Amino acid sequence: MTQRAKIESDGPDPDRGGGSGVTGTAIDAGAELDPVHPVKPPAPLFKPGGLTTAEVAERVARGDVNDVPVRSSRSAADIVRANVFTRFNAIIGVLWVIMLFVAPIQDSLFGFVIIANTGIGIIQELRAKKTLDGLAVIGEAKPSVRRDGRTAEISTSEIVLGDVIELGPGDKVVVDGSVGEADSLEVDESLLTGEADPVLKKPGDQVMSGSFVVAGGGAFTATKVGREAYAAQLAEEASRFTLVHSELRSGISTILKYVTWMMVPTSIGLIVSQLIVKDSNLKDSIARTVGGIVPMIPEGLVLLTSVAFAIGVIRLGRKQCLVQELPAIEGLARVDVVCLDKTGTLTEGGMDVTELRPLGGAETSYVEKVLGALGESDPRPNASLQAIIDAYPDSAEWRCTESLPFSSARKYSGASFSEGDGENNTWLLGAPDVLLPAGDPALDEINDLNEQGLRVLLLARSARELDDAAVATGVRPTALVVLEQRLRPDAADTLRYFEDQNVRAKVISGDNAVSVGAVAGKLGLPGAENTVDARKLPAEPGDMADALDGNSVFGRVTPRQKRDMVGALQSRGHTVAMTGDGVNDVLALKDADIGVSMGSGSEATRAVAQIVLLNNSFSTLPSVVAEGRRVIGNITRVATLFLTKTVYSVLLAVLVVCWQVEYPFLPRHLTLLSTLTIGVPAFFLALAPNKERARPHFVKRVMRYAVPGGVIAATATFLTYLLARAHYTGPDSLKAETSAATLALFLTSMWVLAIIARPYTWWRVGLVGAMAGAFLVVLVVPWLQDFFQLKLEGNTMPWTAVALAAAAATLIEFTFRWVDRRFPA
Repeated sequence: MTQRAKIESDGPDPDRGGGSGVTGTAIDAGAELDPVHPVKPPAPLFKPGGLTTAEVAERVARGDVNDVPVRSSRSAADIVRANVFTRFNAIIGVLWVIMLFVAPIQDSLFGFVIIANTGIGIIQELRAKKTLDGLAVIGEAKPSVRRDGRTAEISTSEIVLGDVIELGPGDKVVVDGSVGEADSLEVDESLLTGEADPVLKKPGDQVMSGSFVVAGGGAFTATKVGREAYAAQLAEEASRFTLVHSELRSGISTILKYVTWMMVPTSIGLIVSQLIVKDSNLKDSIARTVGGIVPMIPEGLVLLTSVAFAIGVIRLGRKQCLVQELPAIEGLARVDVVCLDKTGTLTEGGMDVTELRPLGGAETSYVEKVLGALGESDPRPNASLQAIIDAYPDSAEWRCTESLPFSSARKYSGASFSEGDGENNTWLLGAPDVLLPAGDPALDEINDLNEQGLRVLLLARSARELDDAAVATGVRPTALVVLEQRLRPDAADTLRYFEDQNVRAKVISGDNAVSVGAVAGKLGLPGAENTVDARKLPAEPGDMADALDGNSVFGRVTPRQKRDMVGALQSRGHTVAMTGDGVNDVLALKDADIGVSMGSGSEATRAVAQIVLLNNSFSTLPSVVAEGRRVIGNITRVATLFLTKTVYSVLLAVLVVCWQVEYPFLPRHLTLLSTLTIGVPAFFLALAPNKERARPHFVKRVMRYAVPGGVIAATATFLTYLLARAHYTGPDSLKAETSAATLALFLTSMWVLAIIARPYTWWRVGLVGAMAGAFLVVLVVPWLQDFFQLKLEGNTMPWTAVALAAAAATLIEFTFRWVDRRFPA
């Protein structure tokens, strides 16, 4: 048997008359070329066998290569730049240089800490980049390109001008081109134009990069490659490092903006106070001024956020999960509704034919011949047709005169055959409830099969031509093909996980509603018994949202409805994730808050998804959710530590200015305090396991603790300092006053750390204990006392500092609990 003839055209060498972006021209022999106004070629020539090796080499040499880099992450230079050249690093860098000139090295330790932190951030992001880029290469779809008369898969970046690229269902158009072969080729250009209806392409029509094939097949000649291609012009900049919305990132940016506003006037007041109002040693005044400014800066907060995201990417990469946009980890953790496509997500891609039921007296042997011929007529069969091909290999010498590939919108495929005995027939294979009218007796039998979770296709004969718009009207049922879908062994556990985490799962499928409900029921999905046929859903978004809120399983959903459903759920304030692997899922994946694609899915779905499960394992999703919750929960914890320090630093500076006294601390004191109560603990806490469910309002949740905590700590510290000033006299009294104030601030900050570290585990208790022990060592070891200028004098003030710190800790404890009740986040 022969397949349907494809439309082909031969022509002269594609370089002849070619220019930039054109592979060849077809020019009337009688036309004269005007050197000033050359004839614009109507269309590029199409070489069915593709370019030769020599032609490819020539194009590579002159730079006509698809050289747009596909980046899943920032470049190494961008990572270094983002970590080094920050607003706060610039401020700290200037202050560090000043301190190197006017004070001992102990007061410049904060600069070395910043260098170490920045280095850690760069290293971790580079590790994440290596992981991302490696996974991106594994997950990269390779287009089929004809060269030297043979078809081979090559990297997208190896495509050259004039290459002949084959297309099939689910393939993304990777460069601009002109169609040379078309076999019912339907292209979806919605990602470029916003129009969801597929466009039928014929030889000579243009295809644009960024569109994708929804039905049929063909081949096209690349006319624009690299940065000249349409999609590259639209998305070159964004594709380098695009980010989904991240509440963490935007929240931290908001916080830093307010911190900057607070720092500027406070710092100016402190400088004036210490350098002009107080007539003391200039170098010591500069050192204490810098000591007041540096702790206002939450310099490690951005670093730890980047490190937490980066390590999350590395951890998920080990599980073959490609996170194409880093904050997608955070986004999936915030999801409260996950929409699942049945095929490829809850079920494995393959199917098995379990039964063939002839109808209306049809002979089984004849039906098997028809099915074998239908399988042979489609060069790119979907999973259902592939199962039929495996069960009924083609044995008839029939000639296929016309074919119609399967489309998600039509729900059927078809072909017309000349069957060798002079008889011509048109056959359709597809959804019974689409091909048969309501009330047809065969539907009762089909419904019984669907209730068992089986998939049923109807083979029907049509009296009309295949290109007739009403070809599916009045068909004659000939046979039922019963298919069994293979359930993913991990699907039930994953659905149970989402249920336990209060994430509602919605199964949205194009298959028969009863069949979808039966599959969902086998997996234990709540509400599976109330399956909804999407053809009966209201079109109005509000009514659709009501239906979605009240039900969990939907069948016979069209690609456009999937997108509408995502929008309806989002209109009710839901954060929606969409999983899928077929071209019919692309629109919904693109509009969802988080799109998740299977690695074996179509190239189009992988292109628009933020997360790609390269191992095709649905069970990886809980790991992504858990990783996101770890990042969000832990960053919220450590942000409270950092911002408590910022609040008490600003307030201490204000109090010093108002009371016209020396600033109590040198930079070395606050470097020690920051390291022991924030820096080291925050690093461990940011990377610890955390299963707490992600909650919104990041800024509000952090500041409701940081503000009262910082105010109480500053008040207790400054009160201790004032009492010490009244208690101590003599030339070295400032050192004793500073030591007492440092002790009070350390103990108060340690209690904030103790609260943040809850719930306690052995290592959290050990972490808090180790930090307390380290400070105790500084207080008792003589050379460390000299190094940090910390020595507690007498008994009265040290115990007074402890008492004030204990009172402050008690007040912080009660305040935090009151905040939890009064201002729940």
